[in-house]
Amino acid sequence: MITTELTDPIGVRVTPDRPGGTAVLVLAGSSGRVETGRAELLARSGAIAESIRWFGGPGQQPGPWEVPLELFQARVSELRTLADRVVIMGTSFGAEAALITAAHTPEVDAVIAFAPTDVVWAGIRPDGGQTSHWTLAGAALPYLPFVEDWRPDTDPPAYRELYRTSWERAAPERRAAATIPVERIPQILLVAGGDDRVWPSADHGHRIAERRRTAGLDTMIISAPDAGHRTVLPGEPVATGGQTMARGGTPESDAALGEQAWPKITALLGLDGAVFHVT
Repeated sequence: MITTELTDPIGVRVTPDRPGGTAVLVLAGSSGRVETGRAELLARSGAIAESIRWFGGPGQQPGPWEVPLELFQARVSELRTLADRVVIMGTSFGAEAALITAAHTPEVDAVIAFAPTDVVWAGIRPDGGQTSHWTLAGAALPYLPFVEDWRPDTDPPAYRELYRTSWERAAPERRAAATIPVERIPQILLVAGGDDRVWPSADHGHRIAERRRTAGLDTMIISAPDAGHRTVLPGEPVATGGQTMARGGTPESDAALGEQAWPKITALLGLDGAVFHVT
């Protein structure tokens, strides 16, 4: 494998000795990390894999709010010159970025979303104000705001009920405007833990699948009731860092969900000769 350090934006690209024709853009969540380990895992299986820092780097937003989708679209265009297919793989906020980018970028062939969301959520500015996570052509995309009266009742805090309550209380028209148009994406694979305590990713995943089903599209959801927010793929180091919060699951259940998901991931990426299909 050949590892190339990227500088604009900061990141890494790992190229296998024999690329299999698919390139993957890997996006972390609120940790902001460059997912080097996951990129290396994918490259060992035959994909060109790139992971970038999408906030907190030079010239970028200091946090995950009003991040331009053009940042991701530029990486997709670059990867398209290197491979026949481009897939975006994201976790949590990175899954949100993957889905909303793919919905606005015809060059994206598929999305693999770990702990997904079906709507765009608010980002919190340093002054405490709420704004969209994303912009497109300089304009903030519609988003769901957080309710103001919620307080955590655990230490570390579990934010699942904040997201659930904010979704339930949102005006229908605002919820509709913030909904990610996932029916524009050719293929989607979702991985969600039923014990996700960050946000109700399994609920979000089922809403994505239902929206696509209405549009005549299939969606694969891989889930486990005892897994949490962070799925661990086979041979992948356990992620650490990010904001202090309850994420649910256990190291064993999170790794078991990764074992369950991995064959479907490699099939979607075309890395093992298998044909990806929804069962």
